[in-house]
Amino acid sequence: MLENCQSHPHPLAITMGEPAGVGGEVLLKTWANYRHSLPPFFVIDSIDRLSQIAGEMGLDVPLFGRTSHNLSMPGFTDCLHVLDTPLMQRPVPGQLNYENATSVVNSITKAVEMTMNGSAAGVVTNPIHKSALYEAGFAYPGHTEFLASLSTSNPTPVMMLACDQLRVVPVTIHMSLQDAVSSLTTENIIEQSMITAESLVRDFGITNPHLAIAGLNPHAGEVGAMGCEEQTIIQPAIDALKMDGIRVSGPHPPDTLFTAQARSTYDAAICMYHDQALIPIKTLDFDGAVNVTLGLPFIRTSPDHGTALDIAGTGQASERSLVAAIRMAGTLVSNRSATNRNIQNHV
Repeated sequence: MLENCQSHPHPLAITMGEPAGVGGEVLLKTWANYRHSLPPFFVIDSIDRLSQIAGEMGLDVPLFGRTSHNLSMPGFTDCLHVLDTPLMQRPVPGQLNYENATSVVNSITKAVEMTMNGSAAGVVTNPIHKSALYEAGFAYPGHTEFLASLSTSNPTPVMMLACDQLRVVPVTIHMSLQDAVSSLTTENIIEQSMITAESLVRDFGITNPHLAIAGLNPHAGEVGAMGCEEQTIIQPAIDALKMDGIRVSGPHPPDTLFTAQARSTYDAAICMYHDQALIPIKTLDFDGAVNVTLGLPFIRTSPDHGTALDIAGTGQASERSLVAAIRMAGTLVSNRSATNRNIQNHV
């Protein structure tokens, strides 16, 4: 059991997310119902907003407002620490207001800054609504790209969705299916597979991980009868990865890659496009899946759901995915720290 910030001096930083969405609700539910079984965390958010939500939902969540990075006592299980980030306008559930976008971005920036300087152990992001941020001048396609820009090492971020039963990585992400197919390259498959393999060792503690590479076409192209991408793009990537010592197999027919029997044979599936990866994992565990960004110099996880504006303010939103994201972030932090210690001991 994890008791307080004194025994765990580096708590996780949780961001505000979209103020009109369900992030505040699920955060308060998470602390109220699961704090004794989770690693310590604090939130970079508006204390007034959280206080209002807690009152409306009837949740007994004592809030401890901070104005500095010093996150010492009182203990994590006694109250929820809030690094206060005021909003320009009082948020209305379900109604976007771009005037609050700066506070949303500042919350993310501060979380990364505190993680990079050692004040926090990792970042857990609540969902954002990009359209509201775009109106305020946000210049990035999404969360992942912005997080990468905040680091100092110019990394290539890789999106993984993970639950107890499956880990998936889509090589192409937020684009039309037509654009995904046309942009798929051998080099992208190689790069994202190598980052995934490295992270499985470093962050997930898996020795010699096995990657299953999905095909693109029905029946993995059936030797060119249903498409040639398996032969011209995917197989060359597999061959190159094997030459680099990565344990890979494929191209696998996508319609059989996610059966229970198949899942037991690999540690992560490398998928060719967004829905090929997300449909199976959301079918298996919609509430418990976690978005993990690989390739960053810090740990970042996120619930695998959006802002849910349609149910914001109703108290219906499940906290399961945020609980899973916090729990996984804590595990990844511990694994990466252990890996780094082992490397240092062998230098």
